[in-house]
Amino acid sequence: MKALEGKVAIVTGGSRGIGRAIAFALAREGATVAVCSRNLAAGKETADHIESEGGRARPYRLDVTEVESVGRLVNDVLRDAGRIDILVNNAGVTSDNLLLRMKEDEWDKVIDTNLKGTFNCTKAVARTMLKQRSGKIVNITSVVGVVGNAGQANYCAAKAGVIGFTKSVARELASRNITVNCVAPGLISSAMTEGLPDKTKEELLRLIPLGRMGKPEDVAEVVKFLVAPASDYITGEVIRSDGGMAM
Repeated sequence: MKALEGKVAIVTGGSRGIGRAIAFALAREGATVAVCSRNLAAGKETADHIESEGGRARPYRLDVTEVESVGRLVNDVLRDAGRIDILVNNAGVTSDNLLLRMKEDEWDKVIDTNLKGTFNCTKAVARTMLKQRSGKIVNITSVVGVVGNAGQANYCAAKAGVIGFTKSVARELASRNITVNCVAPGLISSAMTEGLPDKTKEELLRLIPLGRMGKPEDVAEVVKFLVAPASDYITGEVIRSDGGMAM
């Protein structure tokens, strides 16, 4: 039997990049995956691809910044699949700028999606997991949430907040057999990093002992471990997938 056979997983930001790789990894281990995205068509493309490989997936429209949207999602997944065993809070955005140039809406956009969105989804799913007395929650943070990065005060603040949030919620939910952990990617090849100037990429690569950018699949493998039974005794942890960048 596959490690996640019979489990139901929600993956936010699941239509592209790291989220898409996570959705594929969980489906290949037997999970039924709710592929969540603001763009339903993109989510459907990912879900259809998973099903073409013999997996089980269904697309859902989700805006993690809206409590009502999150509530509808949880109700829809419970209606369609009967339970929720896994939540991967992956949805995220950037809006980089130096502090003195950063506009309030640039700050709010990143905090609302990356931090408040994690709060919204975790709170909504926790109610169901508490009743089941089981569950796995993985929050995607970033190494810059640990070490900081110039020009990303909003993003770093949000990702550092996700780490603190994870540790607090892990303590709150542990007695009900619910684990909560973080994965902190480093420089990963994705749409988000493709927009970086070449000079910036070169400077970042010099900081990585393994000498290369990571792949979305590198992150997905860590997530897969954290939602599988093999990680049942791990909670409140931050696992970096960064090629040694922040060691």
